[in-house]
Amino acid sequence: MGLANQITIFRIFLIPVFIILIGYNQPLYALVVFIIAGLTDALDGFIARKFNQITTLGKILDPIADKALLVSSFVFIYSSDLQVRFPYWYVVIVISRDVYILLGSALIYFIKGYLDVRPSVFGKATTFFQILSVITVLLANITYIPEEVVKGVIYTASFFTVLSTLTYTYDGLQQLK
Repeated sequence: MGLANQITIFRIFLIPVFIILIGYNQPLYALVVFIIAGLTDALDGFIARKFNQITTLGKILDPIADKALLVSSFVFIYSSDLQVRFPYWYVVIVISRDVYILLGSALIYFIKGYLDVRPSVFGKATTFFQILSVITVLLANITYIPEEVVKGVIYTASFFTVLSTLTYTYDGLQQLK
């Protein structure tokens, strides 16, 4: 197992640490762990490409680690005792999108026998703003951030979440033709 995959597995082990810190109302430490996880995501990708360590295991584990961290962030911050949390509707939209895309991808694969996955600019924007929403909410529990700013980030993330769902739906329908 190469260094890139070891770093990805380390990121997976950070998820329960992050959840525990949220559960114990420690947003500063949770933010530090979240940022470390984000840096390891960038690092494992760099190492995999730079040192030719791209593996099938890495291609599977990396997105699982990313989604597990984000979904855990939304669910556990929402259900925490933190003062600033995610609204319920936001958590539902974010998780529903992921389930919808996963089910749609499986359906296309079973019908066509293959799946042509192309990340879209809207998908990348969705990920960026969802990560920013986690960071913003955690920061708002550490220091003063105006409520309008927190809501603005969450609404922007929601907009791109819905938009990317629509674009992936269109792309999926095109693959079925």
